[in-house]
Amino acid sequence: MRRLNFSPVAIAALGAALLIGGCHSDTPSGAAVPEATPAVHLVRQQGVELIQFNASDIPGLSIVDVQNIEMPGLLETSGQITYDDRSTSTIISRVQGRIEQTRVSLWDNVQRGEKIIALYSPDFMTAESEYLQARDTSKLMTAPGVGGSSDFAGALSLAAKRKLQFLGMTDADIQAIKAPDPVVWMRAPISGTVVDNKAQRGGAVNPGDVLFSLGTLNDVWITGDIYEDDLSRVRVGQDLSAVTTAFPDEVFHGVIDHISPNIDPTTHTLQIRCVVKNPGGKLKPQMLAKVTVVTRPGEALVIPQDALVFDIDNYYAFVEVSPGSFEHRKVTIASWSKVGYARVVSGLKAGDRVVGGETLQINALWHQAHGESS
Repeated sequence: MRRLNFSPVAIAALGAALLIGGCHSDTPSGAAVPEATPAVHLVRQQGVELIQFNASDIPGLSIVDVQNIEMPGLLETSGQITYDDRSTSTIISRVQGRIEQTRVSLWDNVQRGEKIIALYSPDFMTAESEYLQARDTSKLMTAPGVGGSSDFAGALSLAAKRKLQFLGMTDADIQAIKAPDPVVWMRAPISGTVVDNKAQRGGAVNPGDVLFSLGTLNDVWITGDIYEDDLSRVRVGQDLSAVTTAFPDEVFHGVIDHISPNIDPTTHTLQIRCVVKNPGGKLKPQMLAKVTVVTRPGEALVIPQDALVFDIDNYYAFVEVSPGSFEHRKVTIASWSKVGYARVVSGLKAGDRVVGGETLQINALWHQAHGESS
């Protein structure tokens, strides 16, 4: 039998190979070891569901304070331009008839008293006949030697005139009546722009039908929303400025005219109505404008955006009610000028401590614990 001789180097290499083989396992080298899921519990205290966990078990989680931040002496809001409804008017048919002729179209400028539309209606002819008869009767009754009652004659004539006025005729048109005519011209009640035209030549009309709408743009309204926290900072008569995207280099000036008595329960906002001077008619209805009101400084409640989680259709924060116990609370927010922060409208107060960072993970644990408990 032949004897094998190994050198010391070969023996050392064989020993290293056996050592490596003995250390082999089925676990792939470099595989990540899964992190343990933090232990969470769902409890109910005084009718409120709380999630309990150890904050130190979740890397990256922090607890932050909800803070009051001082606001500058400017209150800014966005608004929409509309007509001042005190400077608008409509031409309404007060008879049943037909449109014979129109002299204006949409967006035309008209002057007060200008003839706008000619209406045909037997009602006009009947009322004019009654007026002419009453006027002639009045003259006869008050003639010398007749001995008629001037009071009765005057009342009769006035009643017939009032009927024509009710049908939309002006005093000048009534004075010009020489004979009954079924066609009467309706005149512009104000100077302005035709903003709505529903009249078509030959079209039938009924009492109450709106034929034209007129509006003026000398002054316009801007209606904007403010938060209820800012209500104490605004008042009627307060000066303001407005800027639009159409005229970014031009500032329009006005005042707060009215403050809404109602607050939207969802957004916790209310509306202010501003009267703004509009030289040249540049501001148009439905334009958007940025409104700035100079007012006293105020405060706003703010929270880091990473302390919020959007779930279904609302924002929520996890509020620390005691060490290790957190309430899943609905929060209403608004935009804030500082990047990374949001303004709190409702749901939190100054001094509340909330989970900051890893909020999505906590929200997932909340739903997991809530599902296991149901």
